[in-house]
Amino acid sequence: MGSLFNIILYVEDSTQANQLAFNSFLLVDSLNHIFSDYEPESELNKLSASSGSGTWFKPSPVLWQILLQSKTAFEKSGGAFDITIGPLTILWRNARKENRFPSEEEVKYNKESVGFSSLLFDTSERRVQLTKKRMHLDLGGIAKGWTAQYVLNYLKTHGVSSALVGAAGDITVADPPPGKAGWNIGMNVPGSETELMKNTIEITNASISTSGDVYQYIMHNGKKYSHIIDPQTGFGITFQRNVTIIANNGATADWLATTCSILPMRKCRRLCRKTNAHLFITAFKKNKLKVRHDEGFKKFLRSS
Repeated sequence: MGSLFNIILYVEDSTQANQLAFNSFLLVDSLNHIFSDYEPESELNKLSASSGSGTWFKPSPVLWQILLQSKTAFEKSGGAFDITIGPLTILWRNARKENRFPSEEEVKYNKESVGFSSLLFDTSERRVQLTKKRMHLDLGGIAKGWTAQYVLNYLKTHGVSSALVGAAGDITVADPPPGKAGWNIGMNVPGSETELMKNTIEITNASISTSGDVYQYIMHNGKKYSHIIDPQTGFGITFQRNVTIIANNGATADWLATTCSILPMRKCRRLCRKTNAHLFITAFKKNKLKVRHDEGFKKFLRSS
């Protein structure tokens, strides 16, 4: 999944803590081998390799679950969240490595292999099929949050009530640390690796995800193109915006953060209301930082 995972947990016995942490990182490794599109032999890449063959693929239970959740996310987002965007992801990923800007012809060619309608689900047999040739699935907008939640659930089943699991900008938490009211989390100023917003966020038994272009982008003709790709255009988004989502679970927070980086504010608000999530957006307009959030987000904000 291309991200560092951090785990904080509180238990009375240090031996138990070490064993639980070790098992949790083993879980992360095993899920990465399923979900990653970086690992050539991952289960996800094996599924993508079957595209256009006319054959059905029987996914493992966890891959099946995340594919179903991705389907729900696609439908709720009106197509703004689309895991079939893989061919475009690879194009832009390589372009960043080579420090070159993709041509319109390249974007158009790879966009031809994108389309959720070409990802078929057979729920009775629990299998999937990619009907177009050159299709490639990308779970980058949901897998980190999904995995963080999965690991936290594992810790809870083993008696851990106070814990945090973080995967880069995707964090999910249980009860707060002993003696604390909640977990305090900072937010970056858009475009900055080190500068934080004046307010922090305090959450408990919830998930938070932040999406932005501070680390992955490409410059072209004075514009910054984010690694977040709009499935409708095939190009990276160009507005400098940080999106923070608080939701009931890690996967939902993750895909909403990606989706709300693409959609206009009005649609973001509506989508978050429908998914019982809360939204906080910071963006620069005419060199001025503007902050927008829904009413429910206020209860999580704390002065730093």
